[in-house]
Amino acid sequence: MIHVGDGKGLLISNIAHSKIHSPKCTFTLSNILHVPAIKKPLLSIQKFYLKNNVFFEFHSSLFYVKDLMTKEVLLSGRSRDGLYVLSESSAMSFPQVVSSICLSTSADVWHHRLRHPSPRILHFLVKNKKVSCTSTQFNFNCFACPLGKSSRLTLKTTGHQTRVPLDLIF
Repeated sequence: MIHVGDGKGLLISNIAHSKIHSPKCTFTLSNILHVPAIKKPLLSIQKFYLKNNVFFEFHSSLFYVKDLMTKEVLLSGRSRDGLYVLSESSAMSFPQVVSSICLSTSADVWHHRLRHPSPRILHFLVKNKKVSCTSTQFNFNCFACPLGKSSRLTLKTTGHQTRVPLDLIF
């Protein structure tokens, strides 16, 4: 779910990754959320900035995306109906972004997004088409999983259970 300004939760149907190709460079888009209830594609400026080492310059009727180091203009666009719009003229393959929203994601990525479920649970989700996965290997080499499990270890002592502090385990 994604929550909007009025507090309403909207269903996320898919998460994917894609690229925007411009005449001067290719930009990476990570964690694209496909939310059918939102009619216009929206872009997180901060995530785009962090992933692509660019900055945005906004004016009353247009905007520029510039290289962080050289200050060269890499993309530009105009505002329309109160929104700054990336169009086909500003990004040569912007329609590919929309069409690639339903791509699958790797099992490793799902493992992290879903807060480290076991391989059996992730396999169940893939089998029942709750998530779409590019790989069938569910063997994770995850640093966080053993740590999380070790904090839940208990010892049986005189008929009741006692929690073991983490510093005693290592």
